[in-house]
Amino acid sequence: MSKIQAIRGDALPEAPATPGLVRYLAFEGEDHLVVRSRAETGAVTAWHHHGDHHVYGYILSGVERFEYGPMGQEATTVYQGDFFHIPPFTIHRDVNPSPDEEQQAVLFFDGTGPAVVNVDGPDQA
Repeated sequence: MSKIQAIRGDALPEAPATPGLVRYLAFEGEDHLVVRSRAETGAVTAWHHHGDHHVYGYILSGVERFEYGPMGQEATTVYQGDFFHIPPFTIHRDVNPSPDEEQQAVLFFDGTGPAVVNVDGPDQA
């Protein structure tokens, strides 16, 4: 008989991240990761993408703005209770625009290869 696995939130090891964001690993398989991420108030991450991973997320608390697109001029903002999807190889950065509330999310990475690839900047075209 299979067992249901539980992992305590305070027992999660750190997962691959980008500067400005901390991720904690809950589950990892051959083609998936499940993590919790945390961004301090006012945090702005480095530019990065997630290789061939689709990233699906749910905002537990706070607000998160994703900046992306040519010259980083496009943005999508998600709020507590919202879901989001980041397509593979989409160069972006995460921003917590709140001056007084930490942002936390649960992320599901679906794909293979590196989960985080830091880059010098946004798309130029």
